[in-house]
Amino acid sequence: MDEKHAAKCLSELGNPTRLAVYRLLVRAGPDGQTVGDIQRRLKVPASTLSHHIAHLVWAGLIEQQREGRILHCRTVDGMMDALIGFLSDECCKGFATEDEPTANETRHKRN
Repeated sequence: MDEKHAAKCLSELGNPTRLAVYRLLVRAGPDGQTVGDIQRRLKVPASTLSHHIAHLVWAGLIEQQREGRILHCRTVDGMMDALIGFLSDECCKGFATEDEPTANETRHKRN
């Protein structure tokens, strides 16, 4: 996972409703939950839930699968571990040296 993707994921998880949806799907495991079940459990209006699910799909955190009229949502395999790994990979490695680019310099190189 690179910085840009991690930032996208963290940004989308920064919304309380999206975080609640994601945590519910993490608890559900590989079978996931139907959109109707998510809606009932979190008491979120259908149109609002659809908006939040679209954000999580866009970030690559969850995926959807349609079975007839039923829409199932589940977490993307390995994405949570990749995001947590990205955040913890640099733990206790010390401070950046002068020859390493700053976040601002890295951002300008990409644009």
